[in-house]
Amino acid sequence: MKLLKKIKEGLNKKKKEALLKKRKKQTKHYLINEYLSKAGISIHSHLLSRGLFKVALAINLVVTGYLVLFFATKEGYTLPYIILVLFLVWALAFFLFLGVIWLAFYLFLDLRIFKRKLSIEGVLPDFLQLTATNLRSGMTIDKALWFAVRPRFGVLAKEIETVAKEVMSGIELTDSLERFAAKYESEILTRSINLLTEGIKSGGEIGDLMTRIANNIQESKLMKEEMAANVTTYAIFITFAAVVAAPILLALSGQLIMVIGNITSKIDVPATGNTMFALTRLSVTPTDFKIFSFASLVITSFFSSIIVATIKKGTIKEGFKYIPLFIAMGIGFFLIASKVLNMLLSGMLL
Repeated sequence: MKLLKKIKEGLNKKKKEALLKKRKKQTKHYLINEYLSKAGISIHSHLLSRGLFKVALAINLVVTGYLVLFFATKEGYTLPYIILVLFLVWALAFFLFLGVIWLAFYLFLDLRIFKRKLSIEGVLPDFLQLTATNLRSGMTIDKALWFAVRPRFGVLAKEIETVAKEVMSGIELTDSLERFAAKYESEILTRSINLLTEGIKSGGEIGDLMTRIANNIQESKLMKEEMAANVTTYAIFITFAAVVAAPILLALSGQLIMVIGNITSKIDVPATGNTMFALTRLSVTPTDFKIFSFASLVITSFFSSIIVATIKKGTIKEGFKYIPLFIAMGIGFFLIASKVLNMLLSGMLL
């Protein structure tokens, strides 16, 4: 008997070690699949990895083709130098492209998950009210959740359908609801599901509990809207400074550089040893300053949109949708102001 127990324990250890190794091998793809599931994208991680790898490979081939044409049309480059450049492209640039593509894809997934979370939070009070009405009509909790699903609930409707299917397959309702809440980093959803599961386990009046949860969520939304309205002045000031004031000041600085450069080029000062001051050419050209202005406006608009989103919405992710608008408006005001100031100061540039 002891020998059999030892054999069984050894087999169990081997099985556990094999399972652990298998899990370690599948950890990366498992996490990617979980992330894709949260984003509502039905594609396997292996297919995704191959697709992104092919995209990076295609970009690298395009860069290689351009370099080959460039070296073919230009003289003065030795063969070892060309081989070294192509080797660096395939050894370093390829992995750089692949990393940037993966980073952009993860950013896309993160924003998609965030939008799904906002969609769920937006319709959650209405769904809870409908579920409470179904419960008062005599339905069980699982049927009340199922019959409260409406097409207008979007993401929440699909998630509740998944919960209903899991309950039909034998999974406990509370476990399925907790798994659903764990998919999204939402305090509102997590708190609501925790209250609901505690009510189900304690056997209380679920209909009244759902009504109170829905009213609490709506009151929280109203408080957030009031807080956002109170800080609107700060958001307007930051937006004006980034989109209007900064472009105009940069345009004025660019025109002053052109005026000073034009004036100094016309003044002929003899270069003698007794002169205390000497007028020389400006080290910053108008072209250099324009490049600096564009870079400065892009950076300023990026951080300004994030600050405005944090003030108004309380989260940085809400600011990503403002970034293209802020950048376009800032550069547009800069170009318009440069054109107008150039017309006004054209007499000084003659």
